[in-house]
Amino acid sequence: MARVISVFLPLWPIDRRQRQAGTAPSAEGPLIIAGRAGSRRVVTAACPAAQDLGLRPGMAVARAQALVPDLRIEPDDGAADARALERLALWLLQRVAPIVAVDPPDGIVIDSTGADHLHGGEAPMLEALAGKLALSGITARLAIADSWGAAHALARWGAGTVTIVPPGGADAALAPLPLEALRLPAAMAAGLRVLGFASIGDLMDQPRAPLTRRFGDLLCRRLDQARGYVRKPIAPLRPEGLIEIRRGFAEPIAAPETIARNIGKLVVRLCGALAAKGLGARRLDLLCSRIDNRTETLRVGLAVPQRDPARLTRLLCDRIVTLDPGLGIEIMTLTATIAEPLSPRQASTLLNEGAPDLSGLIDTLSNRLGPRAVFRFAPVASEVPERATIRIPPLAEPTPVAPDLGAWPNHWPRPARLLPRPEPIETMALLPDHPPRWILWRGIRRHVQCADGPERIFGEWWKREAEAQAVRDYFRIEDETGARYWIFRQGDGEDSATGSHRWFLHGVFG
Repeated sequence: MARVISVFLPLWPIDRRQRQAGTAPSAEGPLIIAGRAGSRRVVTAACPAAQDLGLRPGMAVARAQALVPDLRIEPDDGAADARALERLALWLLQRVAPIVAVDPPDGIVIDSTGADHLHGGEAPMLEALAGKLALSGITARLAIADSWGAAHALARWGAGTVTIVPPGGADAALAPLPLEALRLPAAMAAGLRVLGFASIGDLMDQPRAPLTRRFGDLLCRRLDQARGYVRKPIAPLRPEGLIEIRRGFAEPIAAPETIARNIGKLVVRLCGALAAKGLGARRLDLLCSRIDNRTETLRVGLAVPQRDPARLTRLLCDRIVTLDPGLGIEIMTLTATIAEPLSPRQASTLLNEGAPDLSGLIDTLSNRLGPRAVFRFAPVASEVPERATIRIPPLAEPTPVAPDLGAWPNHWPRPARLLPRPEPIETMALLPDHPPRWILWRGIRRHVQCADGPERIFGEWWKREAEAQAVRDYFRIEDETGARYWIFRQGDGEDSATGSHRWFLHGVFG
C-alpha cells in the first residue's frame, strides 16, 4: 500500500528570511510579509510574535501598522520562496525517500512507500524529519497517510504537529476535518455549508450525482483523492546534472528474473556515465513505473563511492523481493541520487597487500538492516561515560581529539557493555565512601563479594548550570556468581547539592 508524507511549512516566507539573515525568530521585533491582492496591500505571512499581537494573513497592512507601530515589513518575494522550497525538497530527496516533489506554495510531498525501513519505521522517520527541520529553524507540520490528499489535509488541519494515519485509516482521520481540507474553492465550501455539510465525514456517504450536478466534478474528485480511490501521481523532483538512466518496455514486465536482468543493463549504463564524469555512486534510486500509474521504488546506499557494476547490481537485486510489480512495469529509471568523485587507485603492490575492503560487507548489512544499524564508535573529549563516544559511519574518519581527553581513562577499567541509560538500583552501604553490601537490580538481589572504588567523575559545568556541583562516585563490584557490574552513586554522599544520592547500575563487565 502506498504511503505519502505531506510536509506543511506554515511560516515558510518568515523562516526563509530569518534563516537567510541568520537571526532568531522575532529578534528584531514582529515581522510581516506584505503582498498585493488586487489594489490592496495585505499581509501574506506573519511571524509568531506578530500573530500573538493579533496580526493575520489577509489583513490590510495599514491596519496591521495601526495595531503595531514598530512592525517590521518586508516585501513578498514568491520567486525566492519557491527557489528555496525547491532546494529544501532536494535536500529531503537525499535523506528521506526517492520520490520528493514541491507542493507550492508552502509544502513538500514525499512518497515514502518502502522507504520507512531505512529509518527504523514510520514514527522514527517522521520524528527525525521533524527534528532536522526544527534544528534548521523551520516550522513544520507533518502527516503520513495512504494518499497525497489525506496527508495534505491532515498536515494542515490535523490536531498534532506529527500525524501518522495507519494503513486503511484515512476515512476515520478525515471525517472530522472541515471542508476546506479538501482544497475546495471558498465559494464551493460556503455553498456546501448552506446545505448543512460541515465536515468531510458529512460528504462521504452522500449520493454523488446531486453533488456533481450542483458543484461540478471537482468536489467528488477531491474527495476520492483524499480517500485514496483516485491516485494523484507525484512527479519526482530531479536536480540539474543528475545522472539518470531510463528504460522503457514495449510489453510490461513483472517476473523477478526479467526485472533483475534489466537492472543489470541499467547499472552497466549508469556506471559508464559515472566513469565518464569521474564519479562514484553513494546512493542509488530505482523507480519502477507500473501500468496503473503507481511507482515502486528501491533505494540502496553505499559506504564509499562505487561504480562496480557487479556490486551495484547485487545490492539492487537483493531488494527485488520488496517490489510489487502489480500488472507490470513499463518504465524503469535508475538514478545516482548522490555521487562523489572517484578516481582509480591501485589496490595492492608486489611488496604488500592493500587493506581488506570491508565496504562490500558494510553495504550489504546496511541495506538489509538499515543505515543506522551499522556503525562504529569514535571517542569524544568527555569524562562522562555516556558522552565519551559517538556513533559514526563504519568507514568514516574519526574526528581527532586531544589524546588525554579523547580516550577513556586507562587507570580505571571500563565495562564492555554500557547500558543505554543508567538503571536505578536499591543498595545498602555502611559509609558514603564504601561500596554497597548488596544491590537489588531488575528484581534480583545480588550480594557483593568484592569491590573497588570510588572513582569520582565531576559534571561538565560548561554544558549546563545543573552540573556545576554534580558528581558521581563509581564502583566496580562482583557478586557471588562472579558477575561484575559498574555502579555509581549520584552525589558525594553528604552534600545534597551534588546529587540525589540515589544508586544506579551503568554497565556490565564481560
